[in-house]
Amino acid sequence: MNTLINKIRKLTGHEVGATMVEYGLMVALIAVVCLSAVTLLGTNIKAIFNQIAGSV
Repeated sequence: MNTLINKIRKLTGHEVGATMVEYGLMVALIAVVCLSAVTLLGTNIKAIFNQIAGSV
């Protein structure tokens, strides 16, 4: 019985490393989405401001 409990503890004891990798991947994905959104919106906003400045 003790060996079974020890084996279960060994299998579940390494979740911290996997969780850190998952968080790292999520942060990287969020950063890529934010950078692409800022790039697209920045270009559009710049064009709008240039149009407004030209009409003034």
